Amino acid sequence: MAGRKINPWLKQGLELGPVIAFFAAFMWLKDRTVTVGGTEYGGFILATAGFVPLLIVTTLILWRLTGRLSPMQIATLVLVTVFGGLSVWFNDERFFKMKPTLIYLLFAGILGWGLARGKSYLALVLEDAVPLKHEGWMILTRRLAVFFAALALLNEVIWRTMSDQAWVNFKTFGLIAAIFVFFMAQGGLFKRYAVEESNDG
Repeated sequence: MAGRKINPWLKQGLELGPVIAFFAAFMWLKDRTVTVGGTEYGGFILATAGFVPLLIVTTLILWRLTGRLSPMQIATLVLVTVFGGLSVWFNDERFFKMKPTLIYLLFAGILGWGLARGKSYLALVLEDAVPLKHEGWMILTRRLAVFFAALALLNEVIWRTMSDQAWVNFKTFGLIAAIFVFFMAQGGLFKRYAVEESNDG
């Protein structure tokens, strides 16, 4: 079911706003602690505690405006809520830092499962927006599955070996930049396997 069209800037704001807000909150709170019920919470946990409900609200607004959510948006919302909630509940930032790993492994696994069955689940989501021949979809799906697996591995390396600041920078800017570069690099594939529009009539 195709969703209702909304202003693309509004859509981008709803999708990226919570991430930017998380970054801003972390930068403001990273050297602070707040004591609640005898437990000290650091800036990372405080920023996470604000990010989770903000993402829920913006996702619900997006659903209300467009009438639909993509499987990726739903999976992200569920995992953020669960692992963000666990981080706040147990006052342990590791749960939230593991969340991107699980998201990207999930996406890689779903795409890989489809490929094993000779199908591109990516085409089911993006076929209307990016008309490609079947062979093109299969190549793009293979590349994206490997890319997602690489992002999962990279996230694990960064959060386990680097500072909170490095991980927040990676989550806020690095992941978005990597995804942008990946799709820009597929320009040749899009051109080669594009479905030509018919000139009937």
